[in-house]
Amino acid sequence: MSRASGAGIGGDPGSERGGGSGGAKPPGRKMDYKESGVDIDAGNEVVRRIRGLARTTFTPGVLSDLGSFGGLFRLGASSLRDPVLVSSADGVGTKLRVAFMTGVHDTVGVDLVNHCVNDILVQGAEPLFFLDYLATGRLEPDVAVRIIEGLARACRDNGCALLGGETAEMPGFYGDGEYDLAGFIVGAVERDRLIDGSRISVGDVLIGIPSSGLHTNGYSLARGIVFDRLGLLVRSYVPELQTTIGEALLAPHRSYLPLVRPLLAGRLVKGMAHITGGGITDNLPRILPPGAEARVRLGTWEVPAIFRWLQSQGRVSDDEMLRTFNMGVGLIVVTSAADADGLVTTIRSAGEPDARIIGEITAGSAPRVRYVSA
Repeated sequence: MSRASGAGIGGDPGSERGGGSGGAKPPGRKMDYKESGVDIDAGNEVVRRIRGLARTTFTPGVLSDLGSFGGLFRLGASSLRDPVLVSSADGVGTKLRVAFMTGVHDTVGVDLVNHCVNDILVQGAEPLFFLDYLATGRLEPDVAVRIIEGLARACRDNGCALLGGETAEMPGFYGDGEYDLAGFIVGAVERDRLIDGSRISVGDVLIGIPSSGLHTNGYSLARGIVFDRLGLLVRSYVPELQTTIGEALLAPHRSYLPLVRPLLAGRLVKGMAHITGGGITDNLPRILPPGAEARVRLGTWEVPAIFRWLQSQGRVSDDEMLRTFNMGVGLIVVTSAADADGLVTTIRSAGEPDARIIGEITAGSAPRVRYVSA
């Protein structure tokens, strides 16, 4: 497994324009990298402490260990006959701001892995390995280890190897206590099991599977409502939510792999949409073939309290809510009307009692979502 630690891209971190450690230095005075803001020893300490975490995620396909320049994975370790690799990259976004404010850093890694797992799951792929990128202004080993603990936990839960990563210390680029977190995932699916939406047809049914909160989208609007408009603190208790606003906003992005895996053995799933940025409005059309549109029946599921509260406090329109947040539906599965009840039963048996039919596919001039009342 590879994991590098360094200054990252950005030129001379000690230069005046780069916002170095501050102030001109006397001519002839010796300087070093640490004084410029990059602590190589801290980076090495992080690598040492996460070595064991990474190894707990290793699967039979992993051929490398910590310290390699590249992570090695043997695709032949899978049982697939004609494998198609499916990849995706994403970040946690401004949800990280809430982590900074609360000091809770062990859930954002879970957010990142699960988001990426879901992105390839909708095409029928199961994850093989994951790589992360952690960039910060000043590396704090305890914080970095907590972040990677979350990454490793989610990788183990999803059967995915944490194969490599990069820890970049970039002084003058990020403020004290700030970092960015992104990741890249690779999975695989049998070519004849690939799910691409091409089999979706008029009369098919939409099955909605609940989200676990905002997941990793809509936080710029949510933060504007909570912290700018209302002036709340992360520790402020919100009676309507029965928790603090910080805890509500940090609810981890869930993985749908355990629920969907039992559905992948057959050919009953025609398409799936992971409801991320853009909500149902923009994500569901991505899987619809020409001549089809989705009719989503509002009122067929209960919108969680966090969304109702944000809409009320921010005076946000219905259309804006539906295009910004997942509104309580994190994944939509498309299947034939004849198979819908059976798939709902299977999903409920796998651990999600609130899976339900929320709409259907109708004829249309272009792929889009049309909302109607239940």
